[in-house]
Amino acid sequence: MANIKRPSLEGTVAVRGERRLSFAEYGSRRGPTIIWMHGTPGARRQIPLEVREYAARHGLRIIGLDRPGIGSSTPHLYHDVVDWTGDLEILLETLAIDTLRIIGLSGGGPYALAAGAAMPDRVHGIGILGGVAPTRGVDAAEGGIIQLAVHLAPVIAATRVPLGVALTQAIRLARPLAGPALDLYAAVQPPGDKFLLSRPEFKAMFLDDMLNGTRFQTSAPINDLLLFTRHWGFEAADVTVPVHWWHGADDHIVPLRHGQHVVDRLPDATMSVIDGESHLGGLGIAEDVITTLMDLDPGPEAAAAGS
Repeated sequence: MANIKRPSLEGTVAVRGERRLSFAEYGSRRGPTIIWMHGTPGARRQIPLEVREYAARHGLRIIGLDRPGIGSSTPHLYHDVVDWTGDLEILLETLAIDTLRIIGLSGGGPYALAAGAAMPDRVHGIGILGGVAPTRGVDAAEGGIIQLAVHLAPVIAATRVPLGVALTQAIRLARPLAGPALDLYAAVQPPGDKFLLSRPEFKAMFLDDMLNGTRFQTSAPINDLLLFTRHWGFEAADVTVPVHWWHGADDHIVPLRHGQHVVDRLPDATMSVIDGESHLGGLGIAEDVITTLMDLDPGPEAAAAGS
């Protein structure tokens, strides 16, 4: 098993409503900032080891954020996805971050796009790795596994608190078997994800993230699913920030056509299809993702703010 170093800084920040958001920071304390939004499920340490090492070598500041209901982040259900950016703005001010780039993996994708829609003067670029597509409004994409959550949305809404408690208890019982459970999950995945999860450094990262993030609570994935079945509070046309979208050609969780659908509706977006890879394919080319993201030119609002 690969050796996992602790984050250079880890803690919580007070946000709206007397709540707290937890974060983990890697790399340089004063370098350009990349906010990393984890998948569903996931937590603040769901950042590939090569990204952490790349950040240290190149003077970048990588910050992973726990969404409400995971890690030490206070449980909370936002009104819609864009509502979370009010908390993000407070966190940025607290950590003395003026401008940023942001990456969203899978379920973290909608949150990354929301940041671009709400803060076009501060967000200089967005990277999406197999991101979830909208299910409501003019940008809605048809089909995919996410439609199951759409059909079950009334049940999820009515039972989300007890579901969160049950999920937390189930994970606590399974913690001693976390390694074998991850191996079992990997065994039934497509070849791309199966190979990635067989790499010791990725397995170690996922286990470290899961065991730390679920230590106290596990309601965030349920809240994510509920929010993804609602209108996100913004349209794709509102995201004027440059976006680069990576998507596995054989993604079995978020169909490639969903990614292409959103990219076609964004004002300034480019897509890279990762041949032979599935849902986690973007994590396997993380250095290329970071390099491309840092090379994106800021959008017009950010450029105007800096002039």
